[in-house]
Amino acid sequence: MSSLTITRPDDWHLHLRDDAQLESVVPFTARQFARAIVMPNLKPPVTTVALARAYRERIVRATPPRYTFEPLLTLYLTDTTSAAEVQSARASGFIAGVKLYPAGATTHSDAGVTSIDKVFPALAAMEECGMVLQVHGEVTESDVDVFDREKVFIDRVLRKITEKFPRLKVVFEHVTTREAVQFVMSSRAGVAATITPQHLLLNRNAIFQGGIRPHNYCLPVLKREHDREALIDAATSEDVRFFLGTDSAPHAKGAKETACGCAGIFSAHAAIELYAESFERAGRLDRLQAFASERGADFYGLPRNRTKITLVRDAWTPPLSYPFGDSEIVPFRAGEPVAWRMIEEQRA
Repeated sequence: MSSLTITRPDDWHLHLRDDAQLESVVPFTARQFARAIVMPNLKPPVTTVALARAYRERIVRATPPRYTFEPLLTLYLTDTTSAAEVQSARASGFIAGVKLYPAGATTHSDAGVTSIDKVFPALAAMEECGMVLQVHGEVTESDVDVFDREKVFIDRVLRKITEKFPRLKVVFEHVTTREAVQFVMSSRAGVAATITPQHLLLNRNAIFQGGIRPHNYCLPVLKREHDREALIDAATSEDVRFFLGTDSAPHAKGAKETACGCAGIFSAHAAIELYAESFERAGRLDRLQAFASERGADFYGLPRNRTKITLVRDAWTPPLSYPFGDSEIVPFRAGEPVAWRMIEEQRA
């Protein structure tokens, strides 16, 4: 296949940062995606509807007018998030979910949840009003190996949530392990998962090839080859519970290439092309549209997009860096070929 036209996709998990950095990266997403759920882990975090509204306005202003792009926001769940704030978020019309970060699990998660029991009132309110819970699924205890934190989170936290709140819709964000795939497949209705391009394309060897590769470091960290294979099987299957979420997470080059580098991979510059490459390798390009353009919208109860994009099999090489505010950012696959190229958007 040399070209592929699909319904314009959505990104159900995205980091955009703020201010000048936001202005640098939002055009990459707006070019490819009709909608994106933007994560709330700013400094300070987006914990209220008012903060979410203001952040959304900044995203809209930073979006080039030639693109039709709708940012959807999410609230940052804390130990003190109230039921009233959850209900206001649901009524806002632009907040799609509430994000659970275990305190200390990833970038800017220090204000996150310290104990799942403390947020039961908020979760009950979410279940009642139909708000989606988006979960960063890792424990943070120091006695748990970093490669096992997702598996342990399932047993210690996620099973408890899905059993105690049987009507709560839950997205297990950026799943990385065979066990996470199996958990979603065996769960009740209303439990789904997003999968990133890096976890479809790489295993943990990519972090250590020829030395430490900081631009392949993200959280949850890349896992074993059998985990990557399980993710490929899930993404390219007909299971409607798995859909696209890039977790594109930009950090300045200097913040990555340092003694204690930040976790996060910037993939927004080539996101849909990278997914196409992984689906082609699996021999399942025919299922890319369902994964990228249909399942997420259906899960969130939103209409599918009507416009189209076209991908052609025409290799191109991302530059070694892009501007990022007053710094620069190193993109995923920098200086290496990407097999597919998005060339156009078409009207319905």
